[in-house]
Amino acid sequence: MLIFAAMPAQIYSPFANFNFSNNKCFLTGQNVNPTEERIQVFPQWLMSRYELEDKPFKLLDESMATYKDLKLPCTAEVNELYLEPLENEIAAAFDGGYEALKALNPDRLFQWAGKLLYGIIFNEIQAGIKLQHSQGEEFNISQSIIHKFNNLHMMLQSLNLPIEFDGFKPYSLVLFKVDNADNVFGYRDEINTMTFSLRVNDFGLIICLQDNGANARYHKEALDKIEGQTLHPIQFEELNARFFYSAYLFNRLPEYDIFTIEDVISIEALPLRGTSSKPLFDDWMNKTYGQVLENFWKNWGFLLLEIIRNPEKPMSFLFDAEGNFKDGNGLGLQK
Repeated sequence: MLIFAAMPAQIYSPFANFNFSNNKCFLTGQNVNPTEERIQVFPQWLMSRYELEDKPFKLLDESMATYKDLKLPCTAEVNELYLEPLENEIAAAFDGGYEALKALNPDRLFQWAGKLLYGIIFNEIQAGIKLQHSQGEEFNISQSIIHKFNNLHMMLQSLNLPIEFDGFKPYSLVLFKVDNADNVFGYRDEINTMTFSLRVNDFGLIICLQDNGANARYHKEALDKIEGQTLHPIQFEELNARFFYSAYLFNRLPEYDIFTIEDVISIEALPLRGTSSKPLFDDWMNKTYGQVLENFWKNWGFLLLEIIRNPEKPMSFLFDAEGNFKDGNGLGLQK
C-alpha cells in the first residue's frame, strides 16, 4: 500500500510523479536555481574534518564519484532556516564527543542521518535514471523500495513542517562510547534496508531509519549487557554487523496513518505485525551473519572460516562463552 494520496497537501512527495531533477528543492519541491541552489550531501564541516572531499564514493551502478560530488538541490531559504541550524547543532555535538551526542534529542540525529542517506538515495536515483535513459529504457525500481524511500522523505519534512510522531519513534538508534584511533572515519550505509552507521571521534552510532524501533528491540538482550561500556572498535563493528544483518532480516514495510489536527501533521504507526502471523524477522543464519561479520572485521583480517569455526557459536569479541561482556581493554587487538 502506497500512501501518496493520503498525504496532507503540505507534505511534498517527489515519488508521486518521480521528479528528481535539480530544478526542485529536494525537501519542499519549490523551484530552485539548479546551478546556485545546491547543498552538499556530506556536510562541508564533516568533509573538511576527515579530508573526504576528493575521496572516492562508489554508487550502486558501479560508477565512481567523490564525496564532494554528491549534492542536493535546495532553496537558499530552506538551507538557511532548517538545514544549517541542524548541521551546526550536530557539528558542535561531534566536537563534544560521546557525551554531547548522548545529550542531543535523538530525533535530531535521525533527521541528520536521514538527510544524509536520502541525499545518497537522490543521487543514486538520478544516476539510475540517466543510465536507463541512455540505454533507451524506462527507469524501474521496486514498489517496496519506493515505499521506504517515500516514508523516509516524508519524515525528513519534520525539519520544515509541524510534523510529530504520535507515540513512536520511526527508527532504532544506538550510541556507544568507542575507543577509536585518532582521525578514524568509519562510515557505512545500506540504502535498501535504510541502515546507517558512523564511527568517529570517541563514539559509534548506528541508526535503522525505517523500522519503528524493531531492530533495537530485537537486540535488546545484547544491548542491555553492553550498556554503559566503552567498546573496542572491533566490538562496535561486531554490534554494527549484528544490526546490519538483522535489518536485512526485517521483513515488514511499516505503514502509517497521517492526519492533521490544528495545523499539526500527526504520523501514527500502524502495528508492524499487521495481519501476518509471520515473525517480524526472518531466521538468523550464522553462516550469512559470519559473512557480514567478515566484511565488518576487514581491518583485523579475520576470515569466515575462523569466524564460523563453531557454526553454532560464531566468533565474538563482545561476549565470552557464557554470554558475559568482554572488557575491550583485554582483547590485545589494534584499534
